[in-house]
Amino acid sequence: MADVASDLSGAKRRIIERLKRADSTTAPELAAEFGLTDTAIRQHLEALEGAELVERVTAPSAGRGRPPVHWRLAPSASSLFADRHSDLTVELIASIRSALGEEALERVVRTRAERQLATYQSAIDSTATVTDRVHRIAELRCAEGYLAEAVDGPDHVTLVEHHCPIRDAADSCAGLCSAELDLFQKVLGPDVHVAREQHVLDGGQRCAYRVTLR
Repeated sequence: MADVASDLSGAKRRIIERLKRADSTTAPELAAEFGLTDTAIRQHLEALEGAELVERVTAPSAGRGRPPVHWRLAPSASSLFADRHSDLTVELIASIRSALGEEALERVVRTRAERQLATYQSAIDSTATVTDRVHRIAELRCAEGYLAEAVDGPDHVTLVEHHCPIRDAADSCAGLCSAELDLFQKVLGPDVHVAREQHVLDGGQRCAYRVTLR
């Protein structure tokens, strides 16, 4: 996907933008609109399909013969368009702080942490070994975009997060990071101690949490 997505110029980009504006369309319709041959359009569509940016949809036939093949954007194509989720989150944090005060913002952070705690607790076996619990947290964090892994040591396990998908929000609200450290401690239980050894916001390359038995 990366090679095609990084070279979306000319016709391929126009196809992507056209499909963004329609539920689906056919290759002949695109060819007529762009003044290209059916063959050229199909080549572009197949390249985009190989990059998982578009997908085929077989529409019901209106009569005899093969039903027409329609094309539409694949879900992964959404990354090609502007995304201001991060900006919106930062703006909301600033708005809550300005309109309701710091205490209200802290309550919001606590509420989020409580929901995360309930989700994690339902997904982690509290009777499992510490190592298994940390590995399970790593799986959950990976699914949330943290590119996490659990690294086993001789007398500890380290939860490493190589990416922070909420970096901008955490920059605006330090409580988010504090809440996550507390979250890991609560999820893993009172028989362990969790200490943050690396922190992206403190200049680290990643966030890392050392988990040891008490």
